[in-house]
Amino acid sequence: MSRAIFWFRRDLRLADNPALLAAIANSDEIVPVFILDQKLIKQTGSKRLAYLGQSLRSLDESLDNKLHVMVGDQVQVLTDLIKRYDVTEVHISEEFEPYGKARDIRVEKAGIKLVRTGSPYAVAPGRVRKPSDGTPYKVYTPFYNAWCVHGWRAPVLAPKQIKAVTPNESDRNFPDWPLPEGTTITPAGEKAAHERWKWFKKNGLDFYDEQRNNAGIDGTSKLSAHLKWGEIHPRTLLADLNETKAHTVYRKEIAWREFYADVLFHNPHTESDYYAAKFKEMRYDDPGKKFKAWSEGKTGYPFVDAAMRQLIKEGWMHNRTRMVVASFLVKDLHLEWQLGADFFMEHLVDFDVASNAHGWQWTAGCGTDASPYYRVFNPIEQGKRFDEDGAYIRKYVPELAHLSNSEIHEPWLYLDGYLHDYPERIVDHAVERLESLARLQEIKADKPAMPEK
Repeated sequence: MSRAIFWFRRDLRLADNPALLAAIANSDEIVPVFILDQKLIKQTGSKRLAYLGQSLRSLDESLDNKLHVMVGDQVQVLTDLIKRYDVTEVHISEEFEPYGKARDIRVEKAGIKLVRTGSPYAVAPGRVRKPSDGTPYKVYTPFYNAWCVHGWRAPVLAPKQIKAVTPNESDRNFPDWPLPEGTTITPAGEKAAHERWKWFKKNGLDFYDEQRNNAGIDGTSKLSAHLKWGEIHPRTLLADLNETKAHTVYRKEIAWREFYADVLFHNPHTESDYYAAKFKEMRYDDPGKKFKAWSEGKTGYPFVDAAMRQLIKEGWMHNRTRMVVASFLVKDLHLEWQLGADFFMEHLVDFDVASNAHGWQWTAGCGTDASPYYRVFNPIEQGKRFDEDGAYIRKYVPELAHLSNSEIHEPWLYLDGYLHDYPERIVDHAVERLESLARLQEIKADKPAMPEK
């Protein structure tokens, strides 16, 4: 009897999983395994670990409780399983981020044959290149156009039957990672992913272009964690989209994820280093009390604080507010983007190394952007535009719940704004905006300042 290992990583699903189908087609029986990576676990926040634990149990249930959950070095674990089950091949979905890519190379150098089929993306990083000279795209819009022209395969169905070996009790090392007290996360697993997508198609997708920026409503798909862990594949989402404006805007959001994966693939150092190197020369402040206030949601700016408290409580943050808090950290507090990116890495359930690093660099002005550092988000006006009635602020900043819609965005202007001990502003945005632009002039003095957003 021939056996093949299927090594689950960022593809914790059965449907639309070509690598899993390849493993089944090439063997009489598969050995499904997930290997707990101690190095990554040490770098992963408690909310994301709790989510992963739930996702693994969901996957195990769909495999009739035959998932091997192993602890240890990948080479040693795979070598032991290969010997025990007389395995000839190890099947995987290919990974492209620096750590995963290096890990797979190390496994192969140890003599383990890895069969790569598919990836976590509709179009694998490195595939979309300029037709003129074959170089990668550095700007999103032309990348998006070429990405659409390149296209992607249709999703494939889940296998009708999976013949898997029955693991020993010692192979069932499911982690028990509890959620921190007072926090909540979205349901994990493939079933939850498809249920959320079904709900969003019915209730939000057709209005996505109008509602996606409103932080106070449930107007986004909230599939980012499911995509991060591969509980649903982007092809599955793309297959349900039409050419209307709302669907096109959603398609472009998927493309942003793939663009950033492509940028990191070609520039692996940008996981933690500047894409535009000259911004290393800019003057930055020491973190100190300002970073602590930002990380605790106590800056005195209601829209910023609501977003940071949402992140700490739920392990997720609305996309609009991700940009606002990032701009505030870099442009108002004059701190380096890596501080914020590391904080997000600790707290986000949907943390994706490429999207996190380059989302931060885009907002910080040192990434892939045609008009970088001059964009400064006004935390007051952003709140007025994208939380007009203050619902988002009231939910996460109860100290301000007593204020009216017109008062809640600027509590310092009203006598009872600080009635319930809401913190005073740690900086003056108008002053710090000019300071950030002045610091830019020190390293680049060839463009006038742009108006704030």
